[in-house]
Amino acid sequence: MTDLRIRTEGRAGRITLDRPRALNAVTHDMVRGIDTALRDWETEPGVEIVVIDGTGDRAFCAGGDVTSIYRAVQAGNLEGPRTFWRDEYRMNARIARYPKPVISLMQGYVMGGGVGVGCHAAHRVVGRTTRISMPEVGIGLVPDVGGSLLLARAPGRLGEYLGTTAARMDAAAACFAGFADYHVPEAAWPDLVAQLCGDGDPAILAAAHRDPGPAMPERDRIDLHFAAPTLPQVIENLSADPSDWARETEQALAAVSPLAAAITLGLIHAVREAGTIEAALELEYRVTSRSVADGDFIEGIRARIIDKDQAPRWRHADPRAVGDAEVADWLAPLGAGPHQEEGQGST
Repeated sequence: MTDLRIRTEGRAGRITLDRPRALNAVTHDMVRGIDTALRDWETEPGVEIVVIDGTGDRAFCAGGDVTSIYRAVQAGNLEGPRTFWRDEYRMNARIARYPKPVISLMQGYVMGGGVGVGCHAAHRVVGRTTRISMPEVGIGLVPDVGGSLLLARAPGRLGEYLGTTAARMDAAAACFAGFADYHVPEAAWPDLVAQLCGDGDPAILAAAHRDPGPAMPERDRIDLHFAAPTLPQVIENLSADPSDWARETEQALAAVSPLAAAITLGLIHAVREAGTIEAALELEYRVTSRSVADGDFIEGIRARIIDKDQAPRWRHADPRAVGDAEVADWLAPLGAGPHQEEGQGST
């Protein structure tokens, strides 16, 4: 496969995302290729560790191939995207539960689907250029690929803030939030990979780690305002705060889908209680499966990526119009809510 380089080097299985012109965005074929390699290496005695990286300076992986999803839906093919997500989520869970050490090296943009490939690894390396985010609410979706679990496990209410505002994390913030483990200068990565392949021992990462510096200066405000249980209450909290940070955060929330942001809060709360990658992916799939026929996702892709008019017509113009019952319907088991489509199955 030209978009994915899979091979073994020394004691390591190597997976390189190789689609740099598309910022290494993952396609369905790439998802299946990664999953197949991981399954093959589970019982291969010569493979002691797995190293995942990406080609190019701009991105480890800037997300999933949402343009293909849009085209499929426009052609009336709703099952194609759902199959993609099922296969992708299976791969995400395999990385999270893998019996051998998985090391990811994530430069540049790491967004959405890239988080699913890189941030469930047991050992996650970032550098100076790394910018990690879960930006799905900006196109009318929720954080998926198991990202809701990472958000739920972040300190305090940081997960709610990151998930609803699509804020980007640098290396320091990513390490603080639990999306990364090691900050290593990117110039040192080739030698680091060579050592990993030669030794098959991820312990060398600790010696290479550098302090990425201070992170999250607004942590207290984030915890205070995003502890509110619903999106309207979060916005009310921010409105009462006279700080520049609160105004910037209000603006960030105004730019995303109100429906997606409201569901994201409910999703993170539910995943925090459930606490497993399997539960997170199941809840995420309930939303993504429904999103191809309802909600703001297809309109978000149109406005942000296809037509690029940056003027999405969201289902709700006012965040206060998204009620608790609507959020609960989106998170309900498939077949139990008003958004069930024939042929979806049950999850």
